[in-house]
Amino acid sequence: MKIIDAHQHYWHYNPSEYDWIDDSMKVLQQDFLPSHYKEEMKGNNIHGSVVVQARQSDQETKWLLDLADHNEHILGIVGWIDLKSKNLEHQLKEYKASTKLKGFRHVIHDELDIDFMLDLQFINGLRLLNEYNYTYDLLIKSEHLENTIRLIEQLPKMKLVIDHIAKPNIKKKEWDTWAIHLKKIAKDYPHVYCKISGIVTEADWYNWKEEELIEYIKYVIDIFGPSRVMFGTDWPVCQVASKINKIIELCEKPIYKNNHNIQYKLFNENASLFYSL
Repeated sequence: MKIIDAHQHYWHYNPSEYDWIDDSMKVLQQDFLPSHYKEEMKGNNIHGSVVVQARQSDQETKWLLDLADHNEHILGIVGWIDLKSKNLEHQLKEYKASTKLKGFRHVIHDELDIDFMLDLQFINGLRLLNEYNYTYDLLIKSEHLENTIRLIEQLPKMKLVIDHIAKPNIKKKEWDTWAIHLKKIAKDYPHVYCKISGIVTEADWYNWKEEELIEYIKYVIDIFGPSRVMFGTDWPVCQVASKINKIIELCEKPIYKNNHNIQYKLFNENASLFYSL
């Protein structure tokens, strides 16, 4: 089975633009480019990937699209765009020529205002994305799930995916509130997907245990069902806690290990269908 990595990043590192990479993440304080990722693909059976924005700039989106033009393994791009911009529709029209641009994302969980996503301009921007057939990645933490429900209720049934299972604090064994709200989203909004990605970085980087992470993975597959989850490495960010091969093994461990149909959906088909790869 060829794996589609539904979530990875590229960057030319500099400390001012990547100030979230502090000294505890020294392994990330360097460039990560397609040539580096191709080395990771070898031996891990990765066929291609969806590259997701790491900076909130139009320049980065255009840079990622240029990388996609020169690297066949880049199957799709999730870029950034200012959803509140008066020029949003004009930009979307221009982007339609870029067939590998599949959707957009904003780093919602870094916004100081917990209600950022409920701003009417932001919501109208999302509605416009739907009109132009773009997907949207919701980058949130568990404390944003209640507002995420309010947001989804105001949107059409567009393609939405929750990144990194909404980033529960696994290190502190967070469960109840996260699980209740995520289950409601999974049950009430069948058009919303979830990425099984970024999990190791929410655990204790140096002492995480397979069984605790498998509990979260299994729960997400149970509530969303095998057709609405997709696998992502979150490379290179994952490297603060794990190598890619260990993350793949971790997602193969739950009770679904011997069900090849579910494995194929998680590791390939769902990402391909969601992003129209």
